Amino acid sequence: MDSSLFSTSLGRLRVVGFLEGWSFLILLLVAMPLKYLAGEPLAVRYVGMAHGVLFVAYVLLVLQNALEHSWGVRKTALALIASFVPLGTFWADKRLFRDPS
Repeated sequence: MDSSLFSTSLGRLRVVGFLEGWSFLILLLVAMPLKYLAGEPLAVRYVGMAHGVLFVAYVLLVLQNALEHSWGVRKTALALIASFVPLGTFWADKRLFRDPS
């Protein structure tokens, strides 16, 4: 990833959204099957904790960017809802978070 992404709040949101999206997929597709099919609950514990931290960071960054960039209610709501849908943060990055300039 480009280090210049960290220099703006929108860039930080994009990075955290990417990480949050991957943590959600790993939780759903790796950790949950390990817990329920292989009897390994620690996978969910560790991946779930990482995902929880990234989720909170994502929500806070969405709210920060909504205030900073005067996003409307619709864009803000879509960005927040995206975090509850598998692959949603990837969609949000492509459709909502790209700098229009």
